[in-house]
Amino acid sequence: MRQLLADKISGNMVGLWLLIPEHLRLGTWQLLRGWTGQPGERIEPRIALQLVHEAALCVAGVRHKRTLSQKGFELLNGLPFVVADLPVHQLLGALSVEDAQRLQVALGLLRRTSGHYQGKLLVIDPHRIRSYSKRQMRRHRKDDASGPTKVTQTFFVIDAVTGQPVCFTTGTSARTVSQATPELLELAKNILQPDKSSMLVLADAEHFTQELLDQVHQNTKFDLLVPMPMQPAVRKQLASIPPESFMRRWAGFATAKLPFQLTNSQSNPFFQFVQRLGEKANDWTFKAFLATADYDEADALTLDYPKRWHIEEFFNANQALGWNRAGTQNLNIRYGHMTMALIAQTVIHQLRSRLGEPVSTWEAGHLAHDLFLGLDGDVRVSNNTIIVTYYNAPNVEQLREHYQNLPEKLRAEHIDPRIPWLYDYELDFRFR
Repeated sequence: MRQLLADKISGNMVGLWLLIPEHLRLGTWQLLRGWTGQPGERIEPRIALQLVHEAALCVAGVRHKRTLSQKGFELLNGLPFVVADLPVHQLLGALSVEDAQRLQVALGLLRRTSGHYQGKLLVIDPHRIRSYSKRQMRRHRKDDASGPTKVTQTFFVIDAVTGQPVCFTTGTSARTVSQATPELLELAKNILQPDKSSMLVLADAEHFTQELLDQVHQNTKFDLLVPMPMQPAVRKQLASIPPESFMRRWAGFATAKLPFQLTNSQSNPFFQFVQRLGEKANDWTFKAFLATADYDEADALTLDYPKRWHIEEFFNANQALGWNRAGTQNLNIRYGHMTMALIAQTVIHQLRSRLGEPVSTWEAGHLAHDLFLGLDGDVRVSNNTIIVTYYNAPNVEQLREHYQNLPEKLRAEHIDPRIPWLYDYELDFRFR
């Protein structure tokens, strides 16, 4: 390590060093030490940091990892080498699902304090990743045109306003949304800590089950808004609603709010929000939603529910970090890998605010290829400071404003500029 610091390292991977200031701002090192249960002198927190940076690079497979050496990647993690797969799997396998969930809660609390969430409107959605495991498991069909395939189930909570992930759960492909959602909302509750006023959770029609609606209504501080499947009985009921029950909002759009009872439910009544499209009776079409609490139906249908699509934008922009591929079905390992990707997403989100357009709008794979793996430069040490020099950085003036004379800038934010996994060296940047 000390020899690597004494030598000048040259390569095209020095863009990753821009994440170190964000690690210091977030407290990543303390999170990883707490997760591994090891002091900073041990290798385990450094292995975890390598996993975070691998996620940021959107790499997968040992052949990719072999190409990471001799470019400063190992030094970035406080190691003189790139850790192979076996020690990584041993570390992840030794840590439990509960350990990963505690890490998610600790990360989420830091993000809430940093203003990453507004916490009044949430989105939940299952994200199914194709699995190539040879195990026997339940298969899922993506749509009517495709055949059933093996998948790994993941379930995310996203802040609907900021578009930032709050937490996730994962499990075998046999797990249903009714089984996974209560655990998911419990994690979200521990992070967002809702007070007496409930938070509205937006879901899709897959979440329309009596079991889940009762569970959310009776045992959580969340309210649920979910589309009702347009089955024949629902269509008939909507067509029978008297026209005077609707309030005309604008041309071709009217809404109604009705009490609604589910058969055998212990939480009745719920509220049915109905939207009617069309001006003339013979042109009317209906769509219904069920809410577990009373809200203004016009605001819920026109302002709140459209924000549910932010979760699709999140997946499209960030799934390359480690949520688009599934290897082992060992849940300890899956939770560990995916939680490291959650940390990577957090520091990248912080970095985006300092990059400037168009770089700040790039999706994760583009950012990894053209910034983290695309900047030429070198790393050297001068006195007690590691100096990273870039020769082709985009938006140079904006980067210089945020990163040149970095130790002084961090001290002004009341952040210790010393890097604990790099012998307490400080970090500074040069742009040429």
